[in-house]
Formats: sequence, structure tokens, C-alpha cells
Amino acid sequence: MSHSAPTTDTARRKPQSLLGRIADPSFNVLSISVLLLAMAAIIYPLYFIVIASISDPNQIQQGRVWFIPRGVTLDGYRTLLANDAMLRGFANSVMYTSLGTLISVSIILATGYALSRRDMPGRNLFMILFVITMFFDGGLIARYLVVKQLGMLDTIWAVILPGAVGVWNLIIARTFFEQNVPNELREAAQLDGSNDFNFFFRIALPMTKPLIVLMAMTHMVAYWNSYFDAMIYLNDESLYPLQLVLRNVLIQSQASASMDTGSIDSYAAAQRLGELIKYAMIVVSTVPLLCIFPFMQKYFVKGAALGALK
Repeated sequence: MSHSAPTTDTARRKPQSLLGRIADPSFNVLSISVLLLAMAAIIYPLYFIVIASISDPNQIQQGRVWFIPRGVTLDGYRTLLANDAMLRGFANSVMYTSLGTLISVSIILATGYALSRRDMPGRNLFMILFVITMFFDGGLIARYLVVKQLGMLDTIWAVILPGAVGVWNLIIARTFFEQNVPNELREAAQLDGSNDFNFFFRIALPMTKPLIVLMAMTHMVAYWNSYFDAMIYLNDESLYPLQLVLRNVLIQSQASASMDTGSIDSYAAAQRLGELIKYAMIVVSTVPLLCIFPFMQKYFVKGAALGALK
């Protein structure tokens, strides 16, 4: 009788283990297949834009360009790089992105830490005021009047300051500090003679590297791709960011093609150049971020996961 129970248990476990051995490979194959399809759906459009930017637009319209470029030409890139406004816009975008990210991340980290302190007077009131701005907005006219009254029209601050603080990122920062920087640690630091500023810069910030990278990447992408604020608040073309310069170049190329009253060949050439410029613009505006992201991916993924968990 002493041997019957283990034999029965073993017999019962065999079908389950056999089913597990069958299910696991099937699940792995299914998961890998889905991931490969998702990867192809994400990577192929980017790859197609790159090869389309150096391919003959006629070949693209005829559906002959799939995996390799045809009728290779660099006319689109030559046109963009020959434009002095584009180089100036690239430098402006680098300045806006660097300075704007520094200001935004600094404000969000400092404000998020302050709101995470339970002993801060008026903490809940400030949080309510911040959250209200997520649901109620004065509109474009009100924002324009505020920027005008502050004397920021036609200055770099009109592009940087109006969107410097995102309330959603502020909530993530506050929650991160609450969950990862315990109050007991601050009390221990105070017993060792540390003040609030010393604790924030020497203890709290080094513990939030994933959060800092997450905030930095979010704002870098936002500032780099932003053009609407510049279009509204800037009249001086020397201050235009890259995205707005590229937009104007594309509009001008399309307008020149539509206004061309010459021969059919010249009209077709203008249309062809406009298509090349369109694809080249996407590549030029995307490459800088693609070059930076791999070096920050580890901290970015960790910070995003922590924000999701908290």
C-alpha cells in the first residue's frame, strides 16, 4: 500500500508533463512568429522610406520598389543640404531640444520631489491645481496672449517654456519619488547632518537615473518633433526649427511644381523632386533620434517599466 500512492501520483503527473512539453514549443513558436511579424511591421516602413528617398519616384509609383532601391538618385538630399535654412534649422532644433530638455527635466524632478514630501504645506492643493490643467485649457488664443504679454514672441523661449512641464510626467516623477525614496532614508540623512538640498542632489537624484532618462527621452522627442509652437510664435525665419524649415521646403517644392507652366517634362521633374524631398525629409529628421536612442535604451525601458508598475 505504501507504494501505490506514489505510483498513482506519478501516473497522474505524466499526462500533464507531456501536455506541457507539447504546449511550450507551440507557445514559443507562436510567440516568436507574432514578434517577428510585429518587428517587420515596424522596421519595414522605416526601411522603405530610406530606400524610397534614393529611388526614382516613377519606380515607386509603379510598385517596383520593395526591398532594393531602383534608379538610385541623391537629388532629394542634395536639395535639402544645399538649403542654408535647413542647416540653420538643424542647429536651432539641437539648441531647442538640449535647452528645453534640461529645463523641463529639472523642473519636473524638483517639483515631483517636492510634491512627494508628505510634510510639504499645501501639497494636495498644488497637486489639484496641476491636475486641473490636464482637463481644462484656455485655448490657443489665451496661450498666444500670455506669450505676447510676457514678451516672448520671436524668442527661443516661446518654443521652450510654454510646454516645459507636462503634468503626466510630473505625476510619474512624484510617484517614483514616493515609492523609491523612503522618508526613513531622508530622516537618516538628516541625523547625519544633511539638509534638504544636499539630500536631493546627492541621494535622491542618483537613485532616479531610470526616471531621469525616461523624462529626458520623452522631452527630447517632443522638442525635436515640435513645429506648431514655432509656427505660431515665431516670425523670424532665422529662429525656425528643423521641422518647420522642412515643412516650408516641402510646401515650396509642391507650390513650384503646381505653378510650373512650362513643358510637361519640367512639371514631371518638379513633381519627382518633390517626392524625393518628402522622403529625404523624413530620414533627415529621424536619424538624430535613432542615433541617440540605442545608448539610452536600457535606462529608458527600465524607467518606463517602473512608471507602469507604480
